Amino acid sequence: MARLARWYGSNPLHLLVLVCSFAVTAYAGVRLFATRPLEVAIWFVGAAILHDLILLPLYSLADLSARSVLRHRGDAVPAVPLINYLRVPAFLSGVLLLVWFPLAFRLPSPYPGATGLSYDIYLGRWLIITAVLFGAFALALALKLRRIHRAARANEEKSPPGNGGKP
Repeated sequence: MARLARWYGSNPLHLLVLVCSFAVTAYAGVRLFATRPLEVAIWFVGAAILHDLILLPLYSLADLSARSVLRHRGDAVPAVPLINYLRVPAFLSGVLLLVWFPLAFRLPSPYPGATGLSYDIYLGRWLIITAVLFGAFALALALKLRRIHRAARANEEKSPPGNGGKP
């Protein structure tokens, strides 16, 4: 078992979950491709082109810009990986928009008949969910910064006065 972990580089359970996920993906792909081969092929090629040529440079540029802005903060603020408090809600909001964009942007689709809801609610609800996600992560960041400031203040109070503020 240790030899497998050394060769693979991770826990054997990780390998098992990875193989199972590939099996489920292959099963779904075979089932989809059997019923709609042309649409599935177009979708895969379009998704690869859209992601690799358009979306990847866009979100890489957005991430680089956000990291450069966050890098130039003052020294008084403790070092906390602030970028993750932007990345996670942006990713979740992007996934929700990707799933619901035909309805949010009122594109013709068969979904309103299946859901019984009008097109008018989807964009507003997506915007509300996005605001709640960013608000929740801003609150989580504020709580983390508060905890760090309290710990730093407690360390300053515990350190002896003649030691230059070092414990």
